[in-house]
Amino acid sequence: MSLPVYYYVLGTPLGILGLVRWGCWLVRRIPAVLYKPIAGGHRATMTVVVPVYQEDPAVFAAAIESWLANDVQDVVLVIDSSDRPCLEVAARYPVRVLVSDVPGKRDALRRGWNAARTELVALVDSDTVWAPDVAREVCQPFADPRIGGVGTRQSVYGSGGFLARITDMFLDHRYYDENASQSLLGRAVSCLSGRTAVYRRALLLEIEHDFMHETFWGVPCLSGDDKRLTTLILERGHLTYMQRTAEVWSTFPSDWRTFVKQRLRWARNTWRSDLRALSRRWVWRRPFLAYTMVDKAVSGFTLLLGPAFLTYSLLVHNWIFCAVLVGWWQISRSAKLLPHLRQRPSSFLFILPYVVVSWVMALIKLYALLTLRKQRWGTRQVAVRDGEVVRTGDPVATPATPHPMPAPVPVPVPVPATSMPARRPAAPPIPAQPIPAQRHDQRFGVETEAGHPLSHRNGDHEPAGWDRVPPQRAHPPVNSAPPPRRDQPAPHRDQPAPGGHRPRPVRIAPDTSAPTPVGWFDSAPAAAVPEAVPAGRAAHRSEGPA
Repeated sequence: MSLPVYYYVLGTPLGILGLVRWGCWLVRRIPAVLYKPIAGGHRATMTVVVPVYQEDPAVFAAAIESWLANDVQDVVLVIDSSDRPCLEVAARYPVRVLVSDVPGKRDALRRGWNAARTELVALVDSDTVWAPDVAREVCQPFADPRIGGVGTRQSVYGSGGFLARITDMFLDHRYYDENASQSLLGRAVSCLSGRTAVYRRALLLEIEHDFMHETFWGVPCLSGDDKRLTTLILERGHLTYMQRTAEVWSTFPSDWRTFVKQRLRWARNTWRSDLRALSRRWVWRRPFLAYTMVDKAVSGFTLLLGPAFLTYSLLVHNWIFCAVLVGWWQISRSAKLLPHLRQRPSSFLFILPYVVVSWVMALIKLYALLTLRKQRWGTRQVAVRDGEVVRTGDPVATPATPHPMPAPVPVPVPVPATSMPARRPAAPPIPAQPIPAQRHDQRFGVETEAGHPLSHRNGDHEPAGWDRVPPQRAHPPVNSAPPPRRDQPAPHRDQPAPGGHRPRPVRIAPDTSAPTPVGWFDSAPAAAVPEAVPAGRAAHRSEGPA
């Protein structure tokens, strides 16, 4: 008996479930279409805080160049004492360096925002490259005093390879769907990605204790710092927002082993945070936020019904149902990824592989739910053992002894310019330059009798601690041409910046303080350096003000 095609859509349990899931998606998609970034010219002082551990030196140098090209008051790098290559890279730029011997990203973030003296603090991963106007764009939502944190839109740094393309599709779906709808309805984004998230410094100091002492079922939490910070901000009644005109690029895994480990870590973090939030009253006072948390949890189970029905249909030779099912996946996922396809039409050929990868990620989510108590980074040499964060790559990993952190010395904050800076082109990264071996150890500072760390410049000793800020930051010269767009060639990573950078002394403030450490880096491991800095395909597109 031959059945009409529409029967397979409306007359089967899978078809009915698909329609229900589509209705749930439309609840998010309709407000997401109405989202617009906030504009208005609001400015505030900002410090960039970057934890650094086992980063690719070339990518790290490119990232530093992009931060310095933005209008920020200070860049604070908290570098692990074992990471000498990154210390050498930092020594070439006018940045502040805090050397830490405490494993864990959370402790590094805490040190950084305590060293800052500006109204806003941008917490940034060391492999994240900024567009030239990120600092200006992320300030706009803070005109509303209720907003405590602002996120950016991120893309893949170097779009070569299958996993890079698939990851880019997942990212666009997130920022054009989930985060956009959460920003419009209630202004409560569930997670401001740790790649770049900007917070009011006063709020970071307020939530510091809860952030540093997070546990789940009695085990100290290692990762999930970005999700935890966002939750603590929302829990105290503040708002979070995604400013999509601020675009950043980050490296992502190019091999399946690292990809699975990263997704497993993220899935565990999401389960822990969302289950804890849904068990408390504050989240239910934000109905749309609670809805998206529940919807995300349920989708991990319903998504696997598709391949189960497909497998059964193949076994019973129901070829019509198989064809309808595959065609439905191609059409429905294309509709959901339409914002991405408008920018990269060739991704239409990757729709079915995208569906298959989503099944893999659903299985990872289920495994993560069954292993919630495991606290291991996976893609970095750090883990929780016996309730302490340790470096797993050390021959003998021993936890650091906690010490009270001394109160930082106040730093005069430079007064920002009153006028908006002109639109500038993306600053191309500076290629790595070797540092003379005879000056290598000098750049890590020495200690005087008065306790001031010193940096060396032309053989002279000068104070270089928190009590001194350079009167003027030397940015690389920029042209008046507009930033590159998608249809223009992106600058090559080895192309020198106009005028170049002259090596400048780095101000290092060794710090051995260590409260209870609870975490480390939320970024991918060192990946192959892409051939070009990606063009600003989102930061400069035409999106109207809110």
